[in-house]
Amino acid sequence: MDKSIHHHVDTLKSQVEEATGVIISHCYQCGKCSAGCPLNEEMDVMPNQILRMLQLELPGYEDKILSSLSIWLCLACDTCYSRCPQEVKLSQVMDFLRQESIRQDKVNPEAKDILNFHKAFLDSIKMNGKLHEVGLTIDYKLRTLNLMQDVQLVPSMLAKGKLAIFPHQVQNTKEIAKIFKRISESSHE
Repeated sequence: MDKSIHHHVDTLKSQVEEATGVIISHCYQCGKCSAGCPLNEEMDVMPNQILRMLQLELPGYEDKILSSLSIWLCLACDTCYSRCPQEVKLSQVMDFLRQESIRQDKVNPEAKDILNFHKAFLDSIKMNGKLHEVGLTIDYKLRTLNLMQDVQLVPSMLAKGKLAIFPHQVQNTKEIAKIFKRISESSHE
């Protein structure tokens, strides 16, 4: 057997690095990302622990990461990035992990409402080219069947011009459709 032939194993770590450009090994586990995260008390796996699992690639790490609630709690606020001495762009890693979690059907059940909001948000952009708050809210409420929550806020928001009943579309919706088509095609590769 020729030992000079190396088979490339497509691990979650290599997928993350290829998709995001983030070099996972740059993290030296200082913990500043986890300490500064505004949602760290809600997380089941700390941000630096996610990076460490990606670094070590121990058995079962992919499932633990992709089924974690933490990847769904990330606000992409980049507090972690601003504190990181190595400038590891953790929000990009988390975004990729969320997409992979959806693709592999490993979304944490506690993240159900977050995922529904995520889908409703993207549907609004896909349909209008930009966010339509009323459409987003209706879509989200129908997905979660939580129809009456916050309904008392609608009249005052309409009166103040904070909500538009009808969506405003961008000029070139065909370009938006092309973007979503490219994303869909690349996620099925």
